[in-house]
Amino acid sequence: MVSLGSGSFTYEVSGKNWGNMPEDWTYKEATAVAVDSKDNVYVFNRGTHPMIVFDPGGNVVRTWGDGIFTNPHGVTIGPDDSVYCVDNFDHTVRKFTPDGKLLMTLGAENQHSPAMSGIPFNEPTHLAVDSQTGDLYVADGYANARVHKFSPDGRLLFSWGESGTDPGQFNIVHNIVTDKEGWVYVADRENHRIQVFDSNGKYEAQWVNLSRAACIHVDHRSDQLVYVGEYYGGIQTNVAGKRLGPRVSVLDLKGNVLARVGDLSYGDEPGRFYSPHGIAADSKGDIYVAEVSWSDYGSRMDPPRELRSLQKLVRQS
Repeated sequence: MVSLGSGSFTYEVSGKNWGNMPEDWTYKEATAVAVDSKDNVYVFNRGTHPMIVFDPGGNVVRTWGDGIFTNPHGVTIGPDDSVYCVDNFDHTVRKFTPDGKLLMTLGAENQHSPAMSGIPFNEPTHLAVDSQTGDLYVADGYANARVHKFSPDGRLLFSWGESGTDPGQFNIVHNIVTDKEGWVYVADRENHRIQVFDSNGKYEAQWVNLSRAACIHVDHRSDQLVYVGEYYGGIQTNVAGKRLGPRVSVLDLKGNVLARVGDLSYGDEPGRFYSPHGIAADSKGDIYVAEVSWSDYGSRMDPPRELRSLQKLVRQS
C-alpha cells in the first residue's frame, strides 16, 4: 500500500477497486458512495447492479436497483438509514429503505424543467438531509444553478441560487451536505469552491484554494471533519504538475485545510486518483472515494477500458 496525507491525517491507499465482488460483476464506474450507521457501504454505480451494499469488511450484503435507474449519480444515507438516490438523466430523486423498497419520488421521471429556469429539476446531482429537521436539500445541478429545499415529506419549500461566479451563484451545483447545526455546504465545482449557507439559503462564506470541488462529506460522528474530493484542475500542457488535483482535502468546519491527500496528477498508480465524484467516511475515519473514471478517462482510451473507480483510504493511528 501507499501512504498519503500528513500528520494525523495519513492514509493507506490500496490503489485498486475496494469491495469483494464476484468476478463477473463490474462497477463500470462508481459514481457515489455513502456509509450507514452500522458502517455498511452503499456504492451507487453504472455497472452490473446499480446499488451494491457491502459490510465494513468489503463483503457483499445485498444488491438492488436493477431496472430502476437511468444514470446513477448521487447517494445519501439519512439519519434513519433511509437511502436517497439521485438520477441525473431521468431527473428524479428517490427515497428507499436500506433493502431497496421505494418510499418516495421527487420529480417526474424523464421530465425536466427548462434549462436554467430555477424550477426543479434539470439534471439534479445530489441530496443532503438535515439530521435535526429531516428537511431535504437537492443540488440541481448540471442544467440548473439552484438548490431546492423540501420538507421531509417532499413538499417544495423554497429554492435559491443562480448562474454566475459571485457569492450565492453557482457554476455546476455538484454536491451538497449539511452539518449538525443545519449549515448547508455546496460543492460549486466549476467555480472551484465550497459555499456555505444557512438553512434559509442565506450566503455565509466560501472556501477557496481548492481545485474543482466535486464532492463533500461532513463527518457527523466524530469531530465534524470535512472531506472534499477534487477533480484535476489543470490542462493537458501541465498534466505533470503537482497539487492541482485530483485529490482529497481534509478541512475543519471553518474551512481551514488540515491535510491534502494526493499530490500527483491523475493516473492508475497507487497514490493517484482519477475524478473523485463521491466521498464518505466511516466511524473509524476511513474514507471511501468514488470516481467517474470511465466517463472522464476510460471511455476515451484506445481501446476503451474500465479503470479503478472506488478506493478506500484507511486512516493510520
